[in-house]
Amino acid sequence: MLKPTDFFDLTSFEHAELFANLEYVWEGLHNLNAYLGQIFETQQRSIEGDVAPSAKLIGDNIVIGPGTVVEEAACIFGPTYIGRNCHIRHGAYIRGQVIMGDGCTLGHASEIKHSIMLNDAGAPHFSYVGDSILGARVNLGAGTKLSNLTLVSQKDSITGKRPTLNITIDGDTFDTRLTKMGAIMGDDSQSGCNAVLNPGCLVGPRTLIYSNVSLRKGYYPPDSIVKLRQSIEIVTRQ
Repeated sequence: MLKPTDFFDLTSFEHAELFANLEYVWEGLHNLNAYLGQIFETQQRSIEGDVAPSAKLIGDNIVIGPGTVVEEAACIFGPTYIGRNCHIRHGAYIRGQVIMGDGCTLGHASEIKHSIMLNDAGAPHFSYVGDSILGARVNLGAGTKLSNLTLVSQKDSITGKRPTLNITIDGDTFDTRLTKMGAIMGDDSQSGCNAVLNPGCLVGPRTLIYSNVSLRKGYYPPDSIVKLRQSIEIVTRQ
């Protein structure tokens, strides 16, 4: 239920090694920095896509694959690996420690850090993606935020460290060993506009999250619809 293969079909993902032999899907985030380090031990900056003159590429450890378009005023920090035929739109902000597969979209005023996007995943409009994993063909509706730090996550006064995030599923509690964790969204899942996924949301493949939902941490099974119900009253204007 919580293995990477329960969330993703990794057969066509260039970076499937990130998830090899993992018991829990969120452990892919544990592997991310080391994996990027291995890539950039032998490969530094490689820009094969079309990068606009005003876009900023900061650091040597950046790969941009062929066919990828980086529009004006986008900002990309390394280490970042962007695959083929991606679209990084105007004003997008990539803060580093990011892997994007082929065909991904990061939209205007969207921000991503320490995250993985599988092939054809998209955060096309005004989104925040922090410490998260988006499966293949995931689409975030405009304004979706994947929050990665709980309000009560205070640093210890002695160690200076934050507590790790625990997730309880069917009475069993799992320590993710991550102090920051956003959402993990399985292949073909989607969020509606202005949805907020709070830290520690595990969304199964093909599950839909309605607009304006504030999703609590936990596990949401595949092929589900998370609905928001609200009542509206219409009165005569005086």
